[in-house]
Amino acid sequence: MEGLTLFSLTDWLESIGLEGNQIIWVRLFILLITLVLVAWITDWISKKVFLSIIQKIVRKSRTIWDDILLDKNVFSRLAHFTPAIVVYLLSSVVFSDFPDAVAKVVKSGASLYMVIMLMVLLNSFLNGVKGIYETTEVAENRPITGFVQLIKILIYLVGGIVILSTLLNKTPGYFLTGLGAFAAVLLLVFKDTILGFVASIQLSGNNMVKPGDWISMPKYNADGTVLEITLNTVKVQNWDKTIATIPTYAMVSESFSNWRGMEESGGRRIKRSLLIDMKSIRFCDEEMLDRFEKIRYIKSYIQEKRKIIKENNESLQEDGKVRANLRRLTNIGTFRIYIEKYLRANSNIHEEMTFLVRQLQPTELGLPLEIYVFSKDQRWAFYEAIQADIFDHLLAIIPEFDLRVFQNPSGHDFEAAFSGKD
Repeated sequence: MEGLTLFSLTDWLESIGLEGNQIIWVRLFILLITLVLVAWITDWISKKVFLSIIQKIVRKSRTIWDDILLDKNVFSRLAHFTPAIVVYLLSSVVFSDFPDAVAKVVKSGASLYMVIMLMVLLNSFLNGVKGIYETTEVAENRPITGFVQLIKILIYLVGGIVILSTLLNKTPGYFLTGLGAFAAVLLLVFKDTILGFVASIQLSGNNMVKPGDWISMPKYNADGTVLEITLNTVKVQNWDKTIATIPTYAMVSESFSNWRGMEESGGRRIKRSLLIDMKSIRFCDEEMLDRFEKIRYIKSYIQEKRKIIKENNESLQEDGKVRANLRRLTNIGTFRIYIEKYLRANSNIHEEMTFLVRQLQPTELGLPLEIYVFSKDQRWAFYEAIQADIFDHLLAIIPEFDLRVFQNPSGHDFEAAFSGKD
């Protein structure tokens, strides 16, 4: 049948006035077009029939992994092999009347296409594996993006060697032998990749950072959420919505702050000081204590302390006539207790975590009265609002304790001083 077909084709070509090499080239062209047409029909059938069946099966299944592989185009990439296989198998038959070199060239072209499609298929498959892995709980602490990228590089490297060996008609071992001579150059070219791979293992193995973590690394202007950890870079979205990229190996060789511990603890630290003018600090007299006793948060405290102090001072007898020997409350101490009682009554403050209201070392700017507590709400905007509410109240109530907040003189202060006004 084939001989008859070719004979008839030759007769027809001779009948239209072609001869010799013209007939050979036209026959070759027609056969190539026919082979391409058959390959196209095969590709169309495989996509319409094969993919349609696969899609129906996947959509009906209850598993997730096959849906991910379908979304990553693994099955559609697999369908591309059908026309290449058809061309490879039919080339020897179709071009049997031509020199062996013709079929060999066509087979080589089909082989190259299959190698390229295999690389594309494995790339899609790895993306699917990564997508399946990210649906597991382990993925939250152990990202594998860097490992997947390394495997892709190896696939492309091996695929490139196979393609070159096919084009140049050399064995893959020939190129692998030659790679040894360029090892130093390869190490230089892939230096960041190698360092990034080692760093990825350390980051993942030690659970140092993962996507979703809030990190700060001032050297790289990074302060925000980790979006992605790749083989070469860590992508961070800053709070101003800019994107900062950090070399992966820098996360191991340099220091950075990971705020994950704060997020997992259930509280966010408030650490701020009020600078008290030390000239306003003094002992409380009876009039002040009477006023303080009317303040709800410290009423019981003042009553208890007045009773204890009275008993203590009465026990001094003659020594009690010297004011220096008397036990007395101070306005700064009372204010410190007020702050503590006020914070404990605040439902937004975490009482089970560190809770301190303390004095720091006095400086030329006054006496720092530091608040060191944790808010229950970790969200930035709400955390700032809680902190602002606390200090709004404390700054406004300080004069009730006959205290002053230290502040460097401003233009208004000098104007008041020279004009004699308050």
